[in-house]
Amino acid sequence: MSIAPLITELFVVFCIALWLLHYYGNVKKQHPVVTFATLTAWYFSLIIIFVLPLDVSSTFYNSCTNASMTYKDNMSDLMNQTARNTVVSSTKCEKPWSTTPKGTLPALWRVVYWTSQALTWMVLPFMQSYSTSGQFSTAGKMKDSLIRNALYYGTYLLIVIVLLIYVAASPNIGLDFSRLKVICITASNTWGMFLLILLLGYGLVEVPRSAWRAGNPLLTRAHAYFQLAKLSTEKQEAQENMDDLLVEIEKAGDIVRYNHPLRKFLDVIISKCPHEFREKMRNGMNDFVRYDDASESTITEKYLVQLHTKLLRVLETEQRTTIQWKILMDRALHLNTVISNLAKPNLWISNKNSTLSQSRCNPYFKWHWECKIRLILFKSLAVCFVIVSLMVIWSECTFFKEEPVLSLFAIFINHLKASENYICMELVCSAIITYLCVCAYYTVFRMKIFNIYYIAGHHQTNETSIMFVGIMLCRLTPPLCLNFLGLIHMDAHISRVSTNETAYTMIMGHLDFIPIIANGFNIYFPILVVVLCFATYFRLGHRCLSALGFQQFIDGDESDDFTTDLIEEGRRLVSREERRLELSLRRAKEPAVGEDISTRQWQGRFMREAEDWNSKTHNSSDRTALLDSPGESTSKGFSSDSTLPSSSYGASKKRFPTNIFDDV
Repeated sequence: MSIAPLITELFVVFCIALWLLHYYGNVKKQHPVVTFATLTAWYFSLIIIFVLPLDVSSTFYNSCTNASMTYKDNMSDLMNQTARNTVVSSTKCEKPWSTTPKGTLPALWRVVYWTSQALTWMVLPFMQSYSTSGQFSTAGKMKDSLIRNALYYGTYLLIVIVLLIYVAASPNIGLDFSRLKVICITASNTWGMFLLILLLGYGLVEVPRSAWRAGNPLLTRAHAYFQLAKLSTEKQEAQENMDDLLVEIEKAGDIVRYNHPLRKFLDVIISKCPHEFREKMRNGMNDFVRYDDASESTITEKYLVQLHTKLLRVLETEQRTTIQWKILMDRALHLNTVISNLAKPNLWISNKNSTLSQSRCNPYFKWHWECKIRLILFKSLAVCFVIVSLMVIWSECTFFKEEPVLSLFAIFINHLKASENYICMELVCSAIITYLCVCAYYTVFRMKIFNIYYIAGHHQTNETSIMFVGIMLCRLTPPLCLNFLGLIHMDAHISRVSTNETAYTMIMGHLDFIPIIANGFNIYFPILVVVLCFATYFRLGHRCLSALGFQQFIDGDESDDFTTDLIEEGRRLVSREERRLELSLRRAKEPAVGEDISTRQWQGRFMREAEDWNSKTHNSSDRTALLDSPGESTSKGFSSDSTLPSSSYGASKKRFPTNIFDDV
C-alpha cells in the first residue's frame, strides 16, 4: 500500500482551490483570515468530490478481499493444501493503484467533515456578519455579528429542541452523546437534501438549456439585451442611492468637524466613499470653528453606525451592478461582433469596442472558432448534458429498487467492479459527481433570491460572496455525495446490499433522515425531482413570476410585449455604448492627427490669455467704453464681430478648433 496517490491528489486539489480563489477573489485586498477560512472551505469541499472515488474503489477492493478470505476459510476443511492454493490463486483480487493504508481515509474524512461543518454553520456566517457590520471597533463588530447570528440560528435551535423532545419521548430511542451526534448529522443531511432536490430539479434542465442557448448567438444576444435592460434600472437605483447617501454624509461632515469627538468615526465612513467625494470633503474642511450643541446633538455614534452600515450595503450593491453591467456589456458587444462575422467570408473582423473580440489569433482561425467550432461544440455539449440529465433523473427515481437493479449508474459501477477496472471506475465516479455539482451550484447563482451575491472573474468578487460560496459548498457537498453513493448502491441503508461500508459513510453517516420524514422519503423524493424538472422545462416558475410583475426571459416567447420592449431597450443601450466607445477612440487619436501636442497646448494657452483680457475689457468703466467708437476699436486691432485681439493666428474665433480645451 502507498499513500503517494492520495497525497498527489490532495496537492492537485489544493492547487485548484487556490487558483479558483485567486481568480475570483482579490487575495491582496482580502483580509488574511477571510482568505484562509474561504480557502479551507473550498479545499475541503473539493477534497470530498475528488477523493470519494478513491474511497469507492478501495471499498470494492476490500469487499473482494474479504469475500476471498471467507471463501478460503470455508473451503479449507473440504480441500487439501494443493487444491486450496489453486482456489486462492484463482480468486485473487487486483489491487487498485490508489489503495491507501488502513485508517487513512477515515481520519481524512473525520477532519474534513467536522471542519467543514464548523465552517459552514459557525465560522463563515460569523465572518460574513462581521464584515458587513457598521460598528467601528472590533468588539462592537463581534457583538453585532453574534446578535445577527443568534437571531438567524434561533429557528435552527427551535428545530433541534423539537428533535430532542421527539427523541426523549420515544421509548425505543436512547439519548447519549453518540446518539446526539447522529441526530445532528441526520438533521444536517435532511436540510441539505431538501435544498439539493430544489437545486438539482432546476439545474438538470437549465444546464443543458444554457449550453444550447450558447450555441445560438441570436438567442444569446437577445437574452443579454434583456438582462442589460433589467440591470440598467437596478444600476441606476444603486447610483441614486449612493448619491443620496453621499449627500447625507456631507451634511454630517458639515456638523462633525475635525475637532469633534465623533470625527474619527466619520473619517472611517469617508475613507470608504468614492475618491472624488473624499477629495471634496478634504478641500472643504475649514479651520477650527465652534458649533452649537443643538446642531451637534443630531449626530450620535449610533447614527454613524447606521450610516456606516448603510454605506457598506450601498457600496456592495453599486459594485455588484457595475461589475455585472461591464460583463454583460462586453458579452453583448462580442455577440454583435460574432453575428456580424457570420455573414462574412472566412476572415474575422474584430470589434475595437469589445475587449472579448480583440485577440492576436489568426483571423482565419478566429473566424472558424467563433462562427463554427464554438457553436457546434456548445450544441454537442448540450446534447451530452441532456443524456446525462435523463440518466440522473432515471437513477434518482429508481435507486431505491434493489432487485433488479434499475439505476444506470449502479449498473455501470457494478460492471466495472466485475472487471476490476478501478481506474475507469474512479473516472466515471468523478464525472458523475462533477456533473451533479455543476447542476446544483449553477442554480445557486442564477436564483434571484441570491442576487445580493455574485461571482465574477478577474478578482472582482467581494469577500461576502466568496464566503457565501464556501458556505454553500460545505452545506451541499456532503448530502450530494451521500446521494451519489445511493445512486450507485453503495449506501447500505438504502440498497441493503451486502457490501463493505465506505470510509465516507462510516464518518459522515448514511442517507438517513428524521424518522417522521424517512418513512415516505423513497416515495416523494422521485416525485419531487420529476415535478421540479417538468416545471423547469416548461418554465412554470418564470411564467408565474412574469404574471406577478417580475419579468423573466423565456426562449422563443415573443408574444409578451413587455419582454420585447426590454430587449429593444437593451439593444439601444448597447448601441449607445458602441457610439460612446467609438467617440472615445476618436478623441484619443486626435492629438496624433494634424497638429502636434505642443501646438495644441500653445493654442489653449492663447485662448486663456484672450479670455482673461476679454474679462478685463468688460470690467472697464462706462466712460472708457463711450469714448471708444467702433471704428477706432477696429483700427486698433479689434475685429467688428469679436472682442479677441488681432494676431497672426486670426481675428475671428471661428478659426479656433472646437475641441481646443480637450488637453487643458
